[in-house]
Amino acid sequence: MKTTKVGVISLGCAKNLVDSEVMLGHLGRAGCRFVQDPAEADVILVNTCGFIEAAREESVETILEAAELKKTGRLRRLVVAGCMVQRYAEELKKTLPEVDAFIGLDQLDRIVESAGVEAGDAVPASDLPLLQPGARAAGPTATAAWGPSTYLYDEHTPRSLATPAWTAYVKIAEGCDHTCAFCAIPSFRGSFRSRDTASIHAEALALSERGVREISLIAQDSSHYGRDLGMTEGLAALLAELNGIDALRWIRLHYLYPNTITPMLIETMAALPRVVDYVDLPLQHAHPDTLKRMRRGGSGESHLKLLERFRAVMPDGALRSTFIVGFPGETDDEFEALLDFVAAARFDHLGVFTYSHEESTPACAVPDDVPPEVKERRRERLMELQRGIATEANERRVGRTVEVLVEGAHPETEHLLVGRTRGQALDVDGQVLINDGTAEPGSFVRVELTETAGYDLVGRVVGA
Repeated sequence: MKTTKVGVISLGCAKNLVDSEVMLGHLGRAGCRFVQDPAEADVILVNTCGFIEAAREESVETILEAAELKKTGRLRRLVVAGCMVQRYAEELKKTLPEVDAFIGLDQLDRIVESAGVEAGDAVPASDLPLLQPGARAAGPTATAAWGPSTYLYDEHTPRSLATPAWTAYVKIAEGCDHTCAFCAIPSFRGSFRSRDTASIHAEALALSERGVREISLIAQDSSHYGRDLGMTEGLAALLAELNGIDALRWIRLHYLYPNTITPMLIETMAALPRVVDYVDLPLQHAHPDTLKRMRRGGSGESHLKLLERFRAVMPDGALRSTFIVGFPGETDDEFEALLDFVAAARFDHLGVFTYSHEESTPACAVPDDVPPEVKERRRERLMELQRGIATEANERRVGRTVEVLVEGAHPETEHLLVGRTRGQALDVDGQVLINDGTAEPGSFVRVELTETAGYDLVGRVVGA
């Protein structure tokens, strides 16, 4: 019987990637084979992002590019899934007749049926390739939706990794209970709901038995984990459980919310040897008036105190954050306060976004009164400041010997290896470029850092 060839394009964040891996798992069980060349695919699955306008534009353009293969290739079916479908289902059905099936966040287990897959030979459920997304075009703007999601996967859910074999994301919760003025995620991802600790432990153990050595725990607000289950220190307890899995080398945390971080969590992160000293803390802004309008709370002063608590117990740890510039009402003084805060905070890694109105959010009801050119100029100023901070931080690391997870050959030259330290997360941070020595992908080696290269570090292998 004919085996269906499937190409998968996963857009958006790591949480979306896990959803893609769940669908890959179902398709793999059904005997599909996965291809990287879209022209070879019988079915293409596009897992969309619906978070901000730019992401929706990218999703729509990717869908339209894939649809062209119905005319020029062997493609017989195009399936669109994910956040944008959950948020704009009815409009997408009307405006994208090229799509054969739409799958919302609660329907991931229907991917085999939606793809029209025929039974075939089973394939290994690991190292599955993803196609690359295209450029951007206009995205949907209407508000027709399927409502908030209630889905939550568990350790029994089929899942095939799209990350390298030695690293994996583990989603510990879904949804969000916060009411940030700029964010529409609760309207389509639903309310916050934690997975059972035993379920997460079972999945992490199974991943480690497959050769995964680094897991990255993700949720919209990871530090809120377990509170909906009646746990007061749920994340700390979860980390203690996972630290007992001997085959894991690194456990990384993403997306801690400042208002849900406790002293016990900070102490636990510092004390457990497998939990890397890496703090991903999206703060969004530093001026108290801006934060109040964002419905975030806090101030630059309270943020600095929190960072000081982390640094007190993780003096060599890496700090990462993200910020939004150009939020409605952001004055020059408020932006200057953000610059001053970033200069004082000295983050190792930083992401900056320009604000855009999002439907069904509180901020959408007020004028978007910061001109686009001002937003972009502010973003450039903040990133310029951060480049200097990151360069100085990297220069201080030169001469140290650090543990590096080797990812493989550099994509642009076979003469360099690429790896990451404990302070560098997959895809979002800088890397270590190894120009002297050899090591197998997925191995951990000791590297002496010899120089800097922008956000990256350069070094040589000095031992296993």
